[in-house]
Amino acid sequence: MERLGHFVNAVLGIGEDVGLTDVLGNLVPAARELVGARYAALGVLADDGEFLAEFLHDGVDQDTAVRIGRLPQGHGLLGLLISDPQPIRLRDLTTHPASYGFPEHHPPMRSFLGVPVRIGDRVFGNLYLTDKIDAGEFTAEDEDFTVALASVAGMVIENARLYDESQAKAVSLERANREIERLAVIEDRERIGRELHDTIVQRIFSSGMTLQAVAQACEDTRPDVAKRINEVIDDLDQTIRQIRTAIFSLDTASDTTSDVRLSLLRVVAEASRLLDFEPELSIEGPVDALVPHAVRDDAVSVLREALTNVVRHAEATSVRVRVVADADSLSLEITDNGVGPDEHASGGRGVLNMRQRASRRGGSHAIRREDNRTVVWWQVPLP
Repeated sequence: MERLGHFVNAVLGIGEDVGLTDVLGNLVPAARELVGARYAALGVLADDGEFLAEFLHDGVDQDTAVRIGRLPQGHGLLGLLISDPQPIRLRDLTTHPASYGFPEHHPPMRSFLGVPVRIGDRVFGNLYLTDKIDAGEFTAEDEDFTVALASVAGMVIENARLYDESQAKAVSLERANREIERLAVIEDRERIGRELHDTIVQRIFSSGMTLQAVAQACEDTRPDVAKRINEVIDDLDQTIRQIRTAIFSLDTASDTTSDVRLSLLRVVAEASRLLDFEPELSIEGPVDALVPHAVRDDAVSVLREALTNVVRHAEATSVRVRVVADADSLSLEITDNGVGPDEHASGGRGVLNMRQRASRRGGSHAIRREDNRTVVWWQVPLP
């Protein structure tokens, strides 16, 4: 009855925690106390089932363990239990043919009891108990209780593994939900920025152009009116700059992996000062979430090269930039109403750079003429 009480306490001890690490940590001292062993260990098998991936021990102090050095890998007598997972009980393990002996600084051990720990039909690992206290060897009763404990341990270990897996899935799900929320915020900010730029800024710019024409018409007949209109135009230009600053702030505030939209907006803003008109920019898809830094740098360089060619050679009065990002690729399409590609420096250094940047990433580049417009196309796959 006393041994049965120890067994119940051992079972309760290994099952008091739910995580696998804690369960394994509880099992080793519980087994040692159950049979009155001086030393105990649990060897956890590797996935291939041929060697030990983990070795937990109890009874050997930390300083001695450090001096011993490398933990057992499953050779010798320990390997015998791996190749033939049946209980082994020995009076003197040093006399067994499979015994390798002990490394330097290892405490001497004689009596031995080894029992496999199974999860269903699979062997999870082995319990090793050595040096029966106050006796020369382990008894058959010790073996029976240890086998019973190993059987219960197998079920507890399986439950602990399922618990750990469920916790890991819960953590992964939480991370996924956070990522979805983050992407939703990014897309919402991109949508706001896109609407501000593609709708509001374009309308203000168009109104400014109309007012500018009216001011020119009034210059001779009503200079006071022309002056006031030009002041309004200046106010509109300032409003556009403020809106662009707000757009940039939206992109900067996004906790993103790559500030693609912000970089592209800056390139277009730089070009607008040289072109004396505002290129139309549309960005489709969550570019900041999908495009890594390296691809962003190439895309920004390509856009800058294309717009520089427009400034220098195209004599264009309108430019449209379309950027599209999806799960597979990033594409840029720059269309202007200027002269054709022959006069458009299609064989220049800038075009060569665009072509090389596409080729290096397994993408494509082309310049073509469509409906009296020049179209620069650049596309690369996304990793």
